[in-house]
Amino acid sequence: MNSWAVVMQQPGSLALTSLPLQDPGDEDIVVDVEWSGISTGTERLLWTGRMPAFPGMGYPLVPGYESVGRVRHAGPRSGHVAGERVFVPGARCYGEVRGLFGGAASRVVLPGARAVTLADSLGEQAVLLALAATAYHAVARGGRQDPIVPPDLIVGHGVMGRLLARLNVAAGCSDFTVWETDATRREGAQGYRVVDPAEDPRRDYRAIYDVSGDAALLDTLVQRLAPGGQIVLAGFYSEPLRFAYAPAFMREVQIRCAAEWHRNDLLAVTELAAAGVFSLDGLITHHDRADHAEAAYRTAFGDAACLKMVLDWRHCA
Repeated sequence: MNSWAVVMQQPGSLALTSLPLQDPGDEDIVVDVEWSGISTGTERLLWTGRMPAFPGMGYPLVPGYESVGRVRHAGPRSGHVAGERVFVPGARCYGEVRGLFGGAASRVVLPGARAVTLADSLGEQAVLLALAATAYHAVARGGRQDPIVPPDLIVGHGVMGRLLARLNVAAGCSDFTVWETDATRREGAQGYRVVDPAEDPRRDYRAIYDVSGDAALLDTLVQRLAPGGQIVLAGFYSEPLRFAYAPAFMREVQIRCAAEWHRNDLLAVTELAAAGVFSLDGLITHHDRADHAEAAYRTAFGDAACLKMVLDWRHCA
């Protein structure tokens, strides 16, 4: 069994390549992928060669952790049945070619326990569920019992920032601000306000959630906190993060890293999205066929108007 897959041979070089797939076991499923999203965070770092040391890192690799497709074959102990639509958070089924994260392919083999069954109504928008789960985890902290402080400032109005803001609104939190320096990206708010940080004089935020991935912002954010305030690092940072100690000391700042989402986070946002509690509308701005992958990746990484690029695999036999 073979699959067409996006293969990054090295930074800045990718091609659609036919790869042999490992044989599925009793606990595995085979999924024919319909759509996959391109991440402008981690995948951009893979593309530029700036990804920090990471388990499984190395080239050549198949990227992608935002795939949606139909179960073609379900092993007897997989927990799925043929015909289901599922979310695929990646796969490692390509032999010597690394799956980091392995979802950008026309067909994948993965353990059924990793896939999540979807309502058909979510369609291609379901590619956004990994980012939604990441935003959810940043606040919910994987269900830990210690007090949660929701964001009253979100830094960045890309897809991740918008999802975090929409989840905030869905939770009944409306008194918060989003910063965005790009004027074109300040559009599209749903129930919250987006401002240029240069026009925001406030310096008493309790919880700042940074999803910008900008490692140079910490000193600026510290100066905007109330005493005892918290900064949550919810982006992905390729450079070391540094900050001046004295201002942080004076404010007794707390800094927290938000880790990767857990399965419970993915299940939670899948249920919320299917029930219409929060919307995924308007976040996918660009589409392309999978056989145009190289051009699609360049657009996703180079066009500021592109919030989310989706590859359509339904044309790949």
